Amino acid sequence: MVAAGEPVIIILAAGKGERFLASGGTTHKLDALLHGKAVLQHVLDAVKASGLPWHLVRPEGGTRGMGESIAMGVRATPDSPGWLILPGDLPFIQPASLLRVAQALKAHPVVVPHYQQKQGHPVGFQRTFFDALTSLGGDVGAKAIVRAAREKREALELTLEDVGVVNDVDVVRDLGAEQLFRR
Repeated sequence: MVAAGEPVIIILAAGKGERFLASGGTTHKLDALLHGKAVLQHVLDAVKASGLPWHLVRPEGGTRGMGESIAMGVRATPDSPGWLILPGDLPFIQPASLLRVAQALKAHPVVVPHYQQKQGHPVGFQRTFFDALTSLGGDVGAKAIVRAAREKREALELTLEDVGVVNDVDVVRDLGAEQLFRR
């Protein structure tokens, strides 16, 4: 059971997945099968296993980009003490990684997970970033917010031993990363 006041995981699932389709995909990448279930379902299973509250951003017709999706998800959860921004195309993410980011967020305004020096997701933001996150639009994500937090030394660079924080599905061949899948 998760204690009250935990950050909400915002699952971003509103993109068009154009690179996946251009690479030979016959369905949206989030609906593509990996080990017999949809990529997005793997993400949802990990999120549910973490026990953290969550909100799925997948409106009919999509959005104009990641920034708009983030703003939508944060606006839909205005009472949250913070948010973990998780793209829906990370089927290898482990529940323990979500919990580590959430725990670190209690002491740091921004938490950026890394795997072997590569920046990953979910990026965590404390409540103080509500206005900045809800002001995002179009396809511009939260990179500028993270950059500003780094400049103010408000961002924790969190090293995790989970390839799932960086191993996403962008093209059909990414579904062949089965040897990395450890659930």
